[in-house]
Amino acid sequence: MTLHAITVLGHDRPGIIAETTEQLAALGLNLEDSSMTLLRGHFAMTLICAGDTTVAAVEQALAPLAADGTLTVTVREVPEERPGRPAGSAWVLTVHGGDRAGIVSTVAHEIAAVGGNITDLTTRLAGDLYLLIAELDLPADTDVSGLEDALRDAAQRLGVGVTLREAEADDL
Repeated sequence: MTLHAITVLGHDRPGIIAETTEQLAALGLNLEDSSMTLLRGHFAMTLICAGDTTVAAVEQALAPLAADGTLTVTVREVPEERPGRPAGSAWVLTVHGGDRAGIVSTVAHEIAAVGGNITDLTTRLAGDLYLLIAELDLPADTDVSGLEDALRDAAQRLGVGVTLREAEADDL
């Protein structure tokens, strides 16, 4: 069994997901993990698929998607990794406020400083309002109060609001 990481990026249009997954299913690949979204009118999809086929066969099957030049498709074999449930706890971080450079890097630095891992991150810009939502895994021994203080200090420097709360079952 081989795992393939597949990305599809480019101008959005109806049918990209249907066409991609149809070709993958025809190769006998099982879609195990995915993230698909629109980013400023551009389609972005990352898939992890498992099956008994080669990178070359996947590339050949998906080549028609990129034939007109509006999409870029990449395929790469990746090692099998089965992440277990982290020993720590799951948290949700929300940042909102005026858009400016450095928001993501600043809050990501504070999370990394305590050994936290960002497992999902979404940002959106609506006019001048910037919104960041991140799912975090924090080590069991994290000083959450200290992290909250550090995030509040960082948010104050950035001129944004920040909220950190423990994740609930329906958040993940």
